[in-house]
Amino acid sequence: MKKAALHNLGCKVNAYETEAMQQLLEEAGYEIVSFVQEADVYVINTCSVTNMADRKSRQMVHRARRQNPNAIVIAAGCYVQTAPKDLIKDGMADIILGNNKKKNLISVLEEYQRNIRLPAEPEESPSSREAESDLENKQKSQKPVIDYEDLNHGKKEYEQLSLTKTAEHTRAFIKIQDGCSQFCSYCIIPYARGRVRSRQPEDVLSEIRSLAEAGYKEVVLTGIHLSSYGIDFEGDSTGLLQLIENVHRIEGIRRIRLGSLEPGIITEEFASALAGMEKICPHFHLSLQSGCDTVLRRMNRRYDTAEYAGRCEILRRFFLHPAITTDVIVGFPGETEEEFAQTEQFLEQMHFYEMHIFKYSKREGTKAARMEAQVLEPVKAARSARLIALGERMSIKYRDEMTGRTGEALLEEPLVYEEKLYYTGYTKEYVKIAVECQSDRSNAFVRGKIIGCLTHDIYLMVEI
Repeated sequence: MKKAALHNLGCKVNAYETEAMQQLLEEAGYEIVSFVQEADVYVINTCSVTNMADRKSRQMVHRARRQNPNAIVIAAGCYVQTAPKDLIKDGMADIILGNNKKKNLISVLEEYQRNIRLPAEPEESPSSREAESDLENKQKSQKPVIDYEDLNHGKKEYEQLSLTKTAEHTRAFIKIQDGCSQFCSYCIIPYARGRVRSRQPEDVLSEIRSLAEAGYKEVVLTGIHLSSYGIDFEGDSTGLLQLIENVHRIEGIRRIRLGSLEPGIITEEFASALAGMEKICPHFHLSLQSGCDTVLRRMNRRYDTAEYAGRCEILRRFFLHPAITTDVIVGFPGETEEEFAQTEQFLEQMHFYEMHIFKYSKREGTKAARMEAQVLEPVKAARSARLIALGERMSIKYRDEMTGRTGEALLEEPLVYEEKLYYTGYTKEYVKIAVECQSDRSNAFVRGKIIGCLTHDIYLMVEI
């Protein structure tokens, strides 16, 4: 049996697609092994959201080539789409598989194998060593296969990938949308992923029903620009809220989480409808990026801080103690000390549960890369450190406020701490808890009261 190894970089959408490609390989008869092991085929699903992501993508392709020079190395994903030539230099990758082409993995791989006429299970003998040498020479002479599309932002169909199982045993991420039409001035993703494309509702619901039958109890709806789900459908078709309502009706699914949302989708009607669905987790990731209006305008974000604060207030009216998380970019071109101070002050006022802080990364091909007054790296590092510290304080405060509250947790995995057996899991707000157990409680729901910290980031729950 041939062996295949996969490595994912980047977002939850990439992770979903990597698992879908793994499933395609398994169905084609491959044994899946760890990426650190020797394999016949390596698949690296690349990311291009930052310069660091580009570098890590190249490093992983190089690593695969070093581990087995005779392996077929496949580079897929966003970095492939933005800089395919970087990944075929010096024989790095044999196959370049762009976004919206990952479903072609097996057919492209088989065609490549036919062209180099791979030998089947050679025996250890002088002739087999000659065969391996011949194979290596043929691979070196074989031109890389490039299966990707130049994205000109025209309309494209949603790529049909699906899962029957996931790496996590209790929570399943479901990709329902691809692409983005926002063109924020710092972001390469619309060029890497193309325009908004939504998955047909029945395909989404069919996949979730299958996962529910397989025992999954929580789903996370995710996409590149989740709030745009359905806008590309013709006529009066399903939008995000209608899809969520349909998912809510699926038996066996006990929880529904939402991926990153744009603030504009949070209206009173939207929040009221979600609050009326008991399966919805009050855990909302609202993308912010800056707490300063002048920076938001330079970023081409389509809201200001007053509107953003209003959207958070709506959520807090309809949900008791919702967990609101966000992303923030520091050191955007031209960000002054005063603008940064405004951002810091705004963040303190918003009382987030968690913040993901990113230093601005210059992306060639974006408007922001051409802006003047690029912020120096030491300045970005100092500002990032301040906001990370602020985020940690706010996260502790939010979790401490959960102490004394009752709620439900979905248990996931065991933890031995101070010679006691616990099972850890998450509340609907995504606060990590531990419950003392005497037996396997994986994928079980418990109702209990949070009584305090067990460790720095795990809170102790007692069943009631």
